[in-house]
Amino acid sequence: MTATTATSAPTWGSMARARIGVEIKEFTRSREQMVFIFFFPMMLLLLFGSVFGGEEISPGVTFAQYFLAGMVASGVFNTGFQSLAMSLAIDRDDDELKRIHGTPLPATAFFAAKVAYVLMVSVVQVAILIAIGVVLYDVSLPGDAAHWWTFAWVFLLGTAAATTLGIAMSSLLRNAKAGSAVITPIVLFLQFTSGVFLVYTQIPSFLQHVAEVFPLKWLAQGMRSVFLPESFEAAEARGSWEHPATAIVLALWIVVGLFLAVRTFRWTRHDDN
Repeated sequence: MTATTATSAPTWGSMARARIGVEIKEFTRSREQMVFIFFFPMMLLLLFGSVFGGEEISPGVTFAQYFLAGMVASGVFNTGFQSLAMSLAIDRDDDELKRIHGTPLPATAFFAAKVAYVLMVSVVQVAILIAIGVVLYDVSLPGDAAHWWTFAWVFLLGTAAATTLGIAMSSLLRNAKAGSAVITPIVLFLQFTSGVFLVYTQIPSFLQHVAEVFPLKWLAQGMRSVFLPESFEAAEARGSWEHPATAIVLALWIVVGLFLAVRTFRWTRHDDN
């Protein structure tokens, strides 16, 4: 009598974990992505910190300390939005998404792996930026659980909003070559108007109102509430950290991003029939 060995079918969790491994492996093998996500923000922080770092924008708060909070927010947003949108567009052009869609891998497991990858990469990126801020620019880390809780929910909501918008944006790009020309101006505009490269209250008021519509402004303000002293709250545009508004706006953008991603995402190139 011949014994037969039954092999169990892979579960959703096992396929998602396997896909996460693939995402991390592809990322570590891509020098361009490594430079953009890790070294470019580090270079900007070191450059702006060296030039303007010692200037006080408020009693006891230097520009370098302010800029660190903005770069942390910008790094989270860029990883989930710009980098993810570009990588998906490249994979679509190379028919990678088409081949993945033809495998037994569930779409939900694929996107769960993308979210997990963005989260892991963002954690490393943020840790590097904070380490530079602490070592070189005397940024004081929060010493109480309340501030770290604020950091956690702002980070998670911001990452979720950026990731869903990145997935949605990837399908709006006709091809990967056009991606940089379309996405880079959007990101630069948001960085300059959301309190990343410039102090938010020094930006013209009409641009402040435009920035308030988008998630990066609230992500940056949330990070400032974590890494800057409580005394700086009075220097914000409305004299408050506005935590409830931050949570609401980021949550709304998650919903908008999910809606657009579900309605617009394409596994095949735009010129495919």
